[in-house]
Amino acid sequence: MKLVIIGGTGLIGSQVTKKLSDRYEVLAASPQTGVNTLTKEGLDEALKDASVVMDVSNSPSFADDDVMNFFKTSTENLVAASKKAGIKHLIILSVAGTSRLQASGYFRAKQVQEDLVKASGIPYTIVQATQFFEFAGGIAYMGTVDGKAVLPDAFSQPVASAEVASFMAEKATGEPANATLEIGGPERIAIDAWIRQYLKMMNSPLEVVTDANALYSGAAIGQTTLTPDNPVFLGSIKYNEWISKPENQR
Repeated sequence: MKLVIIGGTGLIGSQVTKKLSDRYEVLAASPQTGVNTLTKEGLDEALKDASVVMDVSNSPSFADDDVMNFFKTSTENLVAASKKAGIKHLIILSVAGTSRLQASGYFRAKQVQEDLVKASGIPYTIVQATQFFEFAGGIAYMGTVDGKAVLPDAFSQPVASAEVASFMAEKATGEPANATLEIGGPERIAIDAWIRQYLKMMNSPLEVVTDANALYSGAAIGQTTLTPDNPVFLGSIKYNEWISKPENQR
C-alpha cells in the first residue's frame, strides 16, 4: 500500500513517515521534495498508485488572507488530485476547538479545510488535536504584548507530537472514520501555568500575565474552548515528564 503524506517533512509528517516506512510505501510530500499543493506542482505524480493521502501541512504565514488562501487552495487542489487518483482514504490533521474559534482567521481557514474534506465524497478521517507540547514557545510569543506574555484564563490539554503522530499513523492504515476524531493530552493545564513552566525551563525572563479578556489566536475563548469535548484518545506522556528531558529544552 502506498501512502502520501502532505507536509511529510514537518514535525508530524516526518514522525509518521518514520513510523510507517518500514511496512508501507510512504512518500513524504512537501515543496522541499517537489510536491506543492498550492501550485499543484508534482501533485498528480505523487498520488499515482496511492491508496491513502494524509495532510498534515500548515500555512507558512498566519496572516488572515494568507492562511485562508493556503488551506482553501491547497485542499481544493488535493481533493481534485485525490479524486483523479482514486484515493480511498483522505486523512487530515486539524485542531480541537476549531468550530468554537471562528473569530480567528486561522481557525476560519481550518474550518474551510475540514468542510472541503467532508464534502469531497472521498472516504475521510479528520483528526482534531489539542496544542502540541512543542507549541509552548509559539503560544508565549503569540501572546506577547509590551514585553509580557498576556494569556487568557483558560485551560489547554496539550499533547506530545509523538503521540499525535502515532495516532495519525494508526488511523491512516485503518478504515476511514468518515467522522471527526478528537485527541488530546493526559491532563488539563491552565494555559498560563503551562507557559510559565515552559519559560522557567527555558530560563526566560518573560513575565506571564493572566487576563480573562486576553485573546487566543485573535479569538476570545472560554475555560474549555481548547479542550476536547469527546476525545477518542488521550496521550499518556505528561508535560512535566516531557519538558524535563534535555532534548526538549530548546
